[in-house]
Amino acid sequence: MTTSKQEQRLQRRYLSLDDFEAAARRRLPRILYGYISGGVETDASLRDNRDAFAEWGFLPRVLKDVAQRSTATSLFGQTHALPFGIAPMGASAMSGYRADLVYARAAKELGMPMILSGASLIRLEEVQAVGAASWYQAYLPGDPAKIGALVDRVARAGYDTFVLTVDVQVPGNRENNFRNGYRLPLRPGPRLAWQGLTHPRWLFGTGLRTLLRHGVPHFENMEATRSGPVLSARGNPADWTRADLTWAHVAEIRARWQGRFLLKGILAAEDAHIAREHGVDGVIVSNHGGRQLDGTISPLRALPGVVAAAGDMAVIYDGGIRRGSDLLKAYAFGAQFVFLARPFLYAAAAEGLAGVRHAARLLQAEITRNMAMLGIIRPAEMTPALLMRLGGRDPDRASFGADPVLVEGARAPVRAYP
Repeated sequence: MTTSKQEQRLQRRYLSLDDFEAAARRRLPRILYGYISGGVETDASLRDNRDAFAEWGFLPRVLKDVAQRSTATSLFGQTHALPFGIAPMGASAMSGYRADLVYARAAKELGMPMILSGASLIRLEEVQAVGAASWYQAYLPGDPAKIGALVDRVARAGYDTFVLTVDVQVPGNRENNFRNGYRLPLRPGPRLAWQGLTHPRWLFGTGLRTLLRHGVPHFENMEATRSGPVLSARGNPADWTRADLTWAHVAEIRARWQGRFLLKGILAAEDAHIAREHGVDGVIVSNHGGRQLDGTISPLRALPGVVAAAGDMAVIYDGGIRRGSDLLKAYAFGAQFVFLARPFLYAAAAEGLAGVRHAARLLQAEITRNMAMLGIIRPAEMTPALLMRLGGRDPDRASFGADPVLVEGARAPVRAYP
């Protein structure tokens, strides 16, 4: 198999996912990079998403036959070539040209799932037509009419998995957005113009290219019908509230939606238990990338408790993963699958489809290499026995701040840490 000149260039320039962030930071106007990279208030949750991984070290096993390693992973009865997927990211097409289509094409090519964001700027039907996007993520108010209309639209488009985000009751206090000049609606002015002119690759490769070929971007998928353009206050997602969304609406969606139904933004084990009682097929353990409530714990800290309460529901992890070692630690604590957001958006902004493809292959290579050195051949073979809390405590009692408590229905060997 020959390697193209483009692939050779990417291999030389990008050795890890963090390299894509550095490139995206140079290419993107400050308002866009700040919007993607920032959290809320003090960024405490954003930092803890990474810090939680650093608290655990590997305890490798040796002299195992690891010649037949595979990253293939099953989820909901379907086998994916990669043990991770692309998480939903709103307004991606502002940073990477037609980024949602880029994600969908990469996902189809590489054999991984992709979740389309309800705050995306490309019609969900168009993304679905690429042939890979079968997961849709919604932000919904507690309005039965709007809920029903959107659920029906997603079903007609052929999506088989409906993901409801439940941790955005109100917009987070993203002070960094205001400091960087990012507000919705975007208002043209000298500051915005200067940022575009000083970032010509983004200006000509994404900004003007989008305007000339597709017009002013709109929020296409927040509701059953098209919402307002990003330059207009009409239909501005920043003003939409979901404070009235309750478990009763989860029950309504479950009754109406015939496909797989997941909740994203679960951290409390009790909420996972309630989700199971409502017939939800799975939960995504996430703190919204540290972009909602500052001081919220990392999803890695919450993962064991959610797994213990989940029963037969799927438990999926999303938050802070930048290395193959991070992914394997999430699997050790009971994750059945993992999604990543920012790294793929940085890759799309920096290098388009080739960048997303290369980012996924970099992560896959790290996972495969690390599995060999850990003595396993599949991500699902990771257990807490292969980890040790730094400081020397036994991993079986190395809780995130409390002694472990066995929870009825837990999937061994994972324990819940209250």
